[in-house]
Amino acid sequence: MHYFNDPHALLQLLRAMRGGIVTTLTIFFATLLISIPLGMVVALLRMSRHKALRLPMSLYILVMRGTPLMLQLFAIYFAVPMLTPFHMDRLVATIVAFALNYAAYFAEIFRGGIESIPVGQYEACRVLGLSKVQTFSHIILPQVVKRVVLPVSNEVITLVKDTSLANVIAVAELFRAAKNEASRAATIEPLFVAGVIYLLMNGVVTIAFSRMNRALAYYKD
Repeated sequence: MHYFNDPHALLQLLRAMRGGIVTTLTIFFATLLISIPLGMVVALLRMSRHKALRLPMSLYILVMRGTPLMLQLFAIYFAVPMLTPFHMDRLVATIVAFALNYAAYFAEIFRGGIESIPVGQYEACRVLGLSKVQTFSHIILPQVVKRVVLPVSNEVITLVKDTSLANVIAVAELFRAAKNEASRAATIEPLFVAGVIYLLMNGVVTIAFSRMNRALAYYKD
């Protein structure tokens, strides 16, 4: 085990993979930054009484959840420039594909959380004279956040691993960097090093969501 037994060689490997690690983190954080608020918007539109709003969102969710993310990456990077005048950088296309895909999953999680709130709470808010915006932002949303923390954490953990799919359109993320180093050094050890990095990232995510869940424990179901 050349890299694991030689700290200097391992450090050199990590330096060679540094660009891939940064790209992976960029995809991860950009996806969350876009997909979480987008998912909430989609969830609210999906729950609308108006078919003109509800049906397109239902179709969007069906397509995003019913087709492979890899296919969506190909479609956005290759098909969109063929059908429209828009041409995107590989990294931008990756972030767009990931954000649209994960927004659909988050939307269904948020919708489930919103619909789990008893109707009586909405009625009580109307009696108290609260507007719909005040009801949702001050009463409903805090409870929804508590209820969806664990399902969202599962999706975020999956996102860490899914970032490796960016490799299919030649984005130089962590997994691609590891493959390049494995080919150069004629050993699969860099792939195991990448696996450890993914594991560490998911460890941080797990700890962060565990603390968030404890912090929200004062909301009793």
